[in-house]
Amino acid sequence: MLKHLACHHRNYSFKPLMRNNRLYELSVYSGKYKHKNMLFRFIDSLNLLPGNLESLANNLCNELGKKGLIKHEEVSVSNLGCMKEELIDYMKQDIRLLGGVMQKAQEIYWELYKVDIESKITLSSLALCIYRMKYYDASNWPIHIPSRNEDTFIRRGYYGGHADTYIPYGENLYYYDVNSLYPFGNKEFDMPGGVPVWHGNLEGKDLDSLFGFIEAYVVCPKTIKRPFLPFRDKNDTQLFPTGSFVGVYYTEELKYARSIGYKVLPLNGYLFESRLKARKEGNEALAYVYKILMNSLVGRFCINPESTITEVCDGARYKHLVLRSSFVFGDMLSEDNYVVSYHSNTGKEADYWDPPKNSAVQLAAAITAYALIYMYPFISREDCYYTDTDSVVLGSALPEDLINSYYLSDRDEGIESLSLSKTAILSHFPDKMKIEVS
Repeated sequence: MLKHLACHHRNYSFKPLMRNNRLYELSVYSGKYKHKNMLFRFIDSLNLLPGNLESLANNLCNELGKKGLIKHEEVSVSNLGCMKEELIDYMKQDIRLLGGVMQKAQEIYWELYKVDIESKITLSSLALCIYRMKYYDASNWPIHIPSRNEDTFIRRGYYGGHADTYIPYGENLYYYDVNSLYPFGNKEFDMPGGVPVWHGNLEGKDLDSLFGFIEAYVVCPKTIKRPFLPFRDKNDTQLFPTGSFVGVYYTEELKYARSIGYKVLPLNGYLFESRLKARKEGNEALAYVYKILMNSLVGRFCINPESTITEVCDGARYKHLVLRSSFVFGDMLSEDNYVVSYHSNTGKEADYWDPPKNSAVQLAAAITAYALIYMYPFISREDCYYTDTDSVVLGSALPEDLINSYYLSDRDEGIESLSLSKTAILSHFPDKMKIEVS
């Protein structure tokens, strides 16, 4: 798209918004060099409404009918002519559904929050906007944006989701999925608040008195068959090892690890204050909106300040960027039109630090740590075959008396729910399944 516009519309200028080689928005302006008088812009709707068109339409505008079906493997250049009418009808229905999805989503967000979704280009930025506007109390509960040193250290303790295979093959298995696990962690547990304070020597300190992100010497007994704490080796590979190692962890992870047999020796780190931080009505569209907003807000807090920026520029700007140590790659689009990518906030420019607004990795790291704590009793079962962040595959069913009819799930059919707390719910397929992992 960029090359086509640059080569065939040379009287226009272009401003792409890209991050980590992903195009979010492309604005087209009249005039070759100055960004004035925007003519139009392309926005990727997938960044605002994640999911395939069929499921989005089912959730938000099922009155417009079903998505069409084309056997793509049977489509070739030679039969495009005879399939013309069928293909055009297919495309028209896709456009109709996408228009309906966007319109319904816009109506919901405007009615609930007075936010126009066209003013945002990603779901996480939309979630953050709503949070800041409706719920964020900056006076009494400000979110601290970490400095470079704080972010670098705490990010070492941000491990994200946990996916592992323990038994590679099984039959008649049970799949359980926890719905809204991250929002549940955010709601129910203490979050690291305020400005962190660095402590260079925590040796001899009582772990129970610490709250924050600390570097610790850890020993995992070899008797623990399903290790709990993650560890990154020198190749940045995430492992769950036994034996002794040193890493950065959220203190609540370490306290839980100690309770199941780990030995923990605190070394140093940043300590925080501890601050506790629709489907029932049958409204599927509203339930879908709430679900994606809650999960996206958590993801927004962990956004990495070190990112790849891409821009379209002239030759002079291109030559300047090529000489920067953060340069990644560049390419000529047309005469005096270049696309260039470079890293931002790398630490190589010592005086430059411009993290995204509300990039608070301490919150994301705390929430994912609580998620791991919550899942571990299921992961550590002898009959656990597989886990993937908020789901497990087990060899036997969980107690039936815990099942109720209330659930929030990505899937719409054949699911009941297992209520293990006020808001965290395990849903499962009642039919037995087979799994084979290579």
